[in-house]
Amino acid sequence: MVLEILNPMHYNITSLIPDTMPVATVPILILMCFLFLIWNHEETSSIPGPGYCMGIGPLISHGRFLWMGVGNACNYYNKTYGEFVRVWISGEETFIISK
Repeated sequence: MVLEILNPMHYNITSLIPDTMPVATVPILILMCFLFLIWNHEETSSIPGPGYCMGIGPLISHGRFLWMGVGNACNYYNKTYGEFVRVWISGEETFIISK
């Protein structure tokens, strides 16, 4: 009977995993949320234009210039945001100044 109690194979190890899993995952999830907020944080610009939004804004902006052409895309952004606009072309911040 004593040998049976001391035998490690006697205990079901899988019954311990659900008890320890939430304790380990909560700090990891909190850390991931905090890192996501830091990564997603951007300085607010006083220049109007599409937002950065985790890199999706530059992709959409560059795609619009490729798809519509420079002239039509500039007209679109000027109608949407005004005569001084900040956009991204080839991943670089570009300013469109027009009237």
